[in-house]
This record gives sequence, C-alpha cells and structure tokens, in this order.
Amino acid sequence: MEPAEKKPPAVSDLGAWGMNVVSSVGLIMANKQLMSSAGYAFSFATTLTGFHFTVTALVGWISKATGYSASKHVPLWELVWFSLVANASITGMNLSLMLNSVGFYQISKLSMIPVVCLMEWVLNSKHYTTKVISAVVVVAAGVGICTVTDVEVNAKGFICACVAVFCTSLQQITIGSFQKKYNIGSFELLSKTAPIQAVSLIILGPFVDYYLNGRWLLNYSFSTGATFFILLSCSLAVFCNMSQYLCIGRFSATSFQVLGHMKTVCVLILGWVLFDSALTIKNILGMLLAIMGMVVYSWAMESEKKATSAIPRNKSDMLDGEDVPLKSRTSGIPLSSELDDLEEGPMKS
Repeated sequence: MEPAEKKPPAVSDLGAWGMNVVSSVGLIMANKQLMSSAGYAFSFATTLTGFHFTVTALVGWISKATGYSASKHVPLWELVWFSLVANASITGMNLSLMLNSVGFYQISKLSMIPVVCLMEWVLNSKHYTTKVISAVVVVAAGVGICTVTDVEVNAKGFICACVAVFCTSLQQITIGSFQKKYNIGSFELLSKTAPIQAVSLIILGPFVDYYLNGRWLLNYSFSTGATFFILLSCSLAVFCNMSQYLCIGRFSATSFQVLGHMKTVCVLILGWVLFDSALTIKNILGMLLAIMGMVVYSWAMESEKKATSAIPRNKSDMLDGEDVPLKSRTSGIPLSSELDDLEEGPMKS
C-alpha cells in the first residue's frame, strides 16, 4: 500500500504555507467586508460556514467524478463523529465571542497552543525542548500584546470557550490521525468530511445565528454586492480548507499553530492599510515580538530535527514532518488553527 502523502520538497512546504496564509487572510478580509455594519451586514457566521463547506464538497465531488482524486474507505460513524466535533468547535467559538469580551476570546484562542502541546504529550508521547517551549511562549505573548485588550468573562462564556478550545484541538488532531490511520490524502479526507459538515451547518446554522444576533437569514436582503462577497468568501474557503488539511498532514501540530499566528499579524497590517484600523505602538511591538518568536521557533525545530536525525529513533520519538513515510508513523498528532479573524468573529471553514 502506498503512503497517503510522501514527504514533499521544501518548495512544496512553502507553497502549502503560502496558500494557507494568503487564502486565510483573504477570507478574513472578504468576511469583514461582508459581515461588518459598514459593509453588507451579513451577520450569519455559522450559516456562511455551511456555504463554505457546501462549495468545498462540490469541488471534492467534481474532483472525484473527473478522476482527479481517488476515494478510500473511512467508516461513516467516524466521519459523523468528526463532523459533530467540528461543528461544536464552530458553534463554541461563535458563542464564546458573543458571551465574552473580544480580549478573552483572543486569550482562549491563544490557549490552544498549550492545549495542543498537552494533547500531543498525552496522546502521542511527544516531548518538547526548552528552546521550543520558550519560542512558543514568546509567540503567544507577542500575539497577546497585539490582540488582547479588555478581558471580561462570565460562567456561560467560560464554558463555551472551554468547549470551543477542546473541540477545535480535538478536531485538528483527528484530521491528522485519520490521514495516518486510513492512509488517505488530505484532499480526499476533506472531500469526505465536507458534505456532512455542509448539510448539518446549513440545517442548524440559521437557528444558531438567530440565537446569536436575533435575525433570520430569510429576512436578509441579498444585494448584488453581498452575493458577490458570499461567492468570493466561499471560493477562498475552498483554498483555505484544502491548504489547512494539507498542512495538518505535513507539519507538526505545534508548528502549524505557531506559524499560523503569522495570519494574525497579516490581518492587523491589512486592517490598518485597507480599513484604517488603529495600529498603535503596542500593536507594533507585539507583532515584532511574535515574529521574533516564530523565527526562534523555526530555528529551534530545525536544530531539534538535525539532532534527532543523528541518533537512532523509535516511533514514539519521531517528529511530524520528518523524512519518514506516513504509513510508518503510528500516531503523530497534528493540528491547525482555525481562521484568526480577530474582532469579526470566528469564521471557521
């Protein structure tokens, strides 16, 4: 049996990262124009995510029908279980933002890094060097300085945030484990999970959105501009979903989470350029600190990889992303970030 995804060359790795960053940031900018009161006031985040997965599922079906991608068996109950966890993640993030302050929402997103590290340690026996841990702390501190302002929390909001963080981490971990367990490629797995998430979110999304903002989707007046941005958002979401699954199967969980914060920095800069958002000295210092942490993290991971490649290793000590076929890895547990969409609310796709 051939491996689901072989170790790609460095250029392909950079291409995957580039597609994820560009599509994610583009999606956030499109959603900001679509959902903000200054734009088209389409405040139906959960339903919009259902539209995203509907278009993604359609692309997957066309790819399979034309023979571009193969199909491998994954038990239906596991796909349904995954979809429930993913939908709980989306709903939890939306409820967390509604019930808590934006500052606490950002803190909950930053907490995913230690949660992922803990899960990888518990489930995958993965250990981190002091250099890597220090770099992760620097990145989290930098992003926190950029994004965290007021911090207000209540009991319901705290519970929703905990559910969102746990389900998001578990969802992302499951993506990586499914790719290894069933020897399936990233796009093939996405093609199987997207239809179930699309149907469930299209059905339940309008009710969740009504609870969040008191408006029904059927009462919204769809203008030409709003329709265009919905289609643009769905198109960008396809690339965002594809690159997310691709990166999850290729890099370690913590690497994807840490470098994923580069999107937060890009969103802050583009918000300042395109939407006249405030960019203070505090924001700039936070971004510089986060970037420095990312550079140190990359150096620490590369040093760790070279050190471990020089000595015999067992499977439990292998790092994700090394030059080892996936079928020979047992349970590397990667994860993703979801879209880092700041004040506009979580737009997971």
